[in-house]
Amino acid sequence: MTRARRYGVVSSEQRSEWQAAFWQGARDAIPLFGGYIAVALSFGLVAIQAGFSSFEAILISTFIYAGASQFLFVAMFATGAPLWLIIATTLLINARHIVYGPNLAPYFTPHRAWPWLMHGLTDQVFAMALTQLEQLREAQRLPWFIGLALFAWLSWIAGTALGAIGGSELTKHWPLLAEAMPFALPALFLVLLAPRFNSGRWALVLSGTVVLALIMKVLGYPNAAIPLAAISGAICFQVMHRYQLRKGAEA
Repeated sequence: MTRARRYGVVSSEQRSEWQAAFWQGARDAIPLFGGYIAVALSFGLVAIQAGFSSFEAILISTFIYAGASQFLFVAMFATGAPLWLIIATTLLINARHIVYGPNLAPYFTPHRAWPWLMHGLTDQVFAMALTQLEQLREAQRLPWFIGLALFAWLSWIAGTALGAIGGSELTKHWPLLAEAMPFALPALFLVLLAPRFNSGRWALVLSGTVVLALIMKVLGYPNAAIPLAAISGAICFQVMHRYQLRKGAEA
């Protein structure tokens, strides 16, 4: 076999592995569709009621793609809030993403695509990636994440389009649907994180994070609850991780 042919076989094998991992990520995104489409449908309906066009609602979901921040953006914009305040509040709500990247970084090698792919890093994508990436080989992780993030994003856009165009008819026929939709994403996030509770360290960190978020909510700081709880949870996890490493080294 010539060197060129040998290299061609390797390239073909790598391409096949890449495609298989990509479609596996796409299939793994399917469980997210129910929660994403339900909440995105609700957003599309809310955006129309706030005076946005269907096209504008879809653009918001395409480029902002941040659940609670989109609802806040629409509400503040509709009430005439200044642009700087809308941006600052949106960034505060999304501050929890600061801790997502560092937690996933150990599973990946540097790649020029990552800055673009971070647009697809949502709560649910993070939770699923955290439990699945360690089970994949290094060469499979990038295409798997692309498939997962891309199809989750497309389902969010599709749900928004459905809500903006026909959401009012759906909720008119099924009133309970409007009541249930806002809870779909939080419930999905908890289900995806549940496997991590089999670790004592993770269970302690997650429980403490939930308690802190509830305390902030009760004290009247709902917008600060999520980012502060996420940051404190990440710090707590790192402290416990280093303590266990030091304890293991001493043993």
